Amino acid sequence: MRKIRSGDEVLVTAGRNKGQRGVVRINLIRRDRVVVEGVNIVKKHIKRGRARQSGIVEVEAPLHVSNVLLVCPNCKQPTRVGVRPNEAGKNERYCKKCEATVPRPEA
Repeated sequence: MRKIRSGDEVLVTAGRNKGQRGVVRINLIRRDRVVVEGVNIVKKHIKRGRARQSGIVEVEAPLHVSNVLLVCPNCKQPTRVGVRPNEAGKNERYCKKCEATVPRPEA
């Protein structure tokens, strides 16, 4: 089970964007990376194409999933995420600080 999902609010803990918060837009599971809105902006040179913008464009680059922490929607603090079974036997994510269940984000 993925501990960080698309739609979660996260805090960047390492790199030049340390301390910035944002919402996860894309979760690149096979590469263990996430794209966070407004964080890790890089300039990319794009060739002229059919229906694309060309020139130097600013885009959000992926961050490694180990460099972000989930911001708990209940206690509003960055926290590690645990996984435990609920009453129905399915796994659920929970905040390690306040022990509250982290709801599934509305993506």
